[in-house]
Amino acid sequence: MADHTAGSPVDETILWTNRSPQDIAGELASTGFDVGPDTVRTILTEDLGLSLRQAVKDEATCNFPQRNEQFEHIGRLRKTFQREGCPVLSIDTKQKELLGNFFRSGRAYTNGQVHVLDHDFATHGHGRLVPYGVYDVARNQGLMLLSVGPDTSQLACDAIRRWWQRLGKRHYAGSQRLLLLCDCGGSNGYRQYLFKEELRRLAGDLGMSIRVAHYPPGCSKYNPIEHRMFCHVTRALQGVVLQTVDVAKRFIARATTNTSLRVVAEVARRVYHKGLHASAEFIQNMPIRFHHFLPKLNYTAHAR
Repeated sequence: MADHTAGSPVDETILWTNRSPQDIAGELASTGFDVGPDTVRTILTEDLGLSLRQAVKDEATCNFPQRNEQFEHIGRLRKTFQREGCPVLSIDTKQKELLGNFFRSGRAYTNGQVHVLDHDFATHGHGRLVPYGVYDVARNQGLMLLSVGPDTSQLACDAIRRWWQRLGKRHYAGSQRLLLLCDCGGSNGYRQYLFKEELRRLAGDLGMSIRVAHYPPGCSKYNPIEHRMFCHVTRALQGVVLQTVDVAKRFIARATTNTSLRVVAEVARRVYHKGLHASAEFIQNMPIRFHHFLPKLNYTAHAR
């Protein structure tokens, strides 16, 4: 056991072994001890107090100094905007998927076998699906804009624009501002000048100011869209072979819950390109209002 035992680097009292009862019983038998796997399992659990567990992913990889303060700040913003009847939107890109006859995890009822390619080579498919989501925290409604190609800041802002045209303006027609909750990285990252420039353009198109609050680094799982919309979209796509964008659109629209979640799926009307940058004029003038508290994570794009 000594060569197959390890411990926790932060707690010397926690030990684990990756050897199974069958392995241990087999080696004991080779040394003359007649014992079965069930007996070994009983010794491990009852006599030694061990149990079969897996590692828990709950240790933060990023030590952001003002992590709790930003969470409290976001909580106050959400209450203020919802009390005023202004939209609070959680945005993010869902996991990208290969389009084509590729295997996807999950099972579905069928009267025959579904055959897919034995290797997931992108060259055998029709591109990579990028599903960008916009979730209305108060109304439990969302929109997913489906694009094939790179994940860009333009796609993020187009998704918000489509949400407003399809769902938002009928409920928030008189609002003068909205709140965006988003992660720190990706196409909507706080370091993306292009995202800020597109937000400024979007604010002008909608005629309202857009307040942005980024979750601290390493805290993307706390973004509401992750556990209130994306998890149900994943369930709706289980076992589905995504041959085309239209197949993804049809099944994503079926993502509903007992709490009346509604998801609208649309296919992007334009082609997005990677490698674009914010204009030099925008970077030089920076017509974005950065707030006093953690200005990198909190800022506003005004309509004018």
